[in-house]
Amino acid sequence: MDNRLFFSATERNRYAIREVLSRILPISGSVLEIGSGSGEHGVLFQKYFPHIIWQTSDIKISHRNSISSWIEYEKLNFKMPQPLAIDVEKAPWIIPFELLQSLQGIISINLIHIASWSCTKSLFKESGNLLKNGNFLMLYGPFKIRNKHTCERNNLFDQSLKMQNKLWGVRDLGEVTTEAIKYGFIQEELIQMPANNFTVIYRKVSLQNFS
Repeated sequence: MDNRLFFSATERNRYAIREVLSRILPISGSVLEIGSGSGEHGVLFQKYFPHIIWQTSDIKISHRNSISSWIEYEKLNFKMPQPLAIDVEKAPWIIPFELLQSLQGIISINLIHIASWSCTKSLFKESGNLLKNGNFLMLYGPFKIRNKHTCERNNLFDQSLKMQNKLWGVRDLGEVTTEAIKYGFIQEELIQMPANNFTVIYRKVSLQNFS
């Protein structure tokens, strides 16, 4: 059965995100994607970066079914593992031992603004537990800068999110980075992306680097 979903945002941003990944991905190992949605990102990145094992995950079964269908459609079964059922806020995340041993980075695309703030906190906490020094955590999406929207479109988007759920909303980058620091990450790079979005790359460092 073909359970593939098609997300318009993925269609718009996947190649721009791929270009950033081409600069930061290591030569081998695994990447864990949190909140993989339809799976369209995952299969594109797995095909473009065959030296990496791309591990998708999502809490929604409809999304995991879509990811599995995309893996089948793109004939990636021999390379790409099936999606994990990870609820970001339920710690610890249950992941295969093989993934833990080879994990080089974690990526989350368009997640933290459609989830509660506790989801952002859990994302950093669990990523901090799983990643080793030098590994990366990459976030993509809209952000406020110094608590101000970067454009009116993002302001309207933020209002629409809050109308759907009062716990949702575009996050302030400074507050996100403050949370990241608590769990051993530094903000390494901020990249402006199309359609008023950003990619933020955090790097796991030894706690002694903060002393």
